[in-house]
Amino acid sequence: MFGLLDKGTLRRWDRAARAVTTLEAKRLKSLRQRARSLSRRVDKVLHVAEGRLALPLAGQAAIRRPMHSDWAWRPELWHGPIKPSGFAMVENKTAVGREAKVFHDCTLSELSIRQLRNTRAEDIAAYGVRLDVFQFDGSFLSLVIDLPKEGTEGMTRRHVVRLSLRIESEKPLEVFGRMNVRHGPNVEQMVREFEGSHGEYVVEFDMAASRLNEARVERGWIDLIFEGPEMNAITLRDVTLSRRPRAEL
Repeated sequence: MFGLLDKGTLRRWDRAARAVTTLEAKRLKSLRQRARSLSRRVDKVLHVAEGRLALPLAGQAAIRRPMHSDWAWRPELWHGPIKPSGFAMVENKTAVGREAKVFHDCTLSELSIRQLRNTRAEDIAAYGVRLDVFQFDGSFLSLVIDLPKEGTEGMTRRHVVRLSLRIESEKPLEVFGRMNVRHGPNVEQMVREFEGSHGEYVVEFDMAASRLNEARVERGWIDLIFEGPEMNAITLRDVTLSRRPRAEL
């Protein structure tokens, strides 16, 4: 795969690196644009390659799914590395990777989040996510994960969406999952509580209980909501979603 063309490319970028301090503004802007374009492609290759080579192997991590599932998915936070891998004093609406954001209403954030490598024998996903919460004067804390197009494409009221997580916490706390689906000007919301905060848990959202307009489904997202998170360390070792049609009665 790598040959003379790749060596020539490296030599050109070596020359560019040496010349960058003396280039005139017009040529420097052009070089910057080319470098950004190349960087996006390099970052994508590294994300997939490092994820696949991680232990557990990311590309081979199984997703437990019910029979007849037509879609299953593990968000990027749990299957490949992100950059930056963490944040301290996390502000409201801080993006973590391309798919997730942290939401809270603290006046002073004493909250950090970071991606970590899963290395234990019982871990399935290649990566985990840890939230460290100290003083917390807000009323809510949630990790919001955007669903890919495949997650809502073809969604009907016959579908059941399953949200599974493997979680650890230093102290018990209440954890909720909320399914959100935008259809036209409306957003359908369904909330379920997980049975605990240390172990593997599953909740399901039966779309038959919603008022979903199947013809106008636009996008979906999941909220992981943590109640009373102060002075706690919360580690999400794995998060997966799957979708299946409900059996006809």
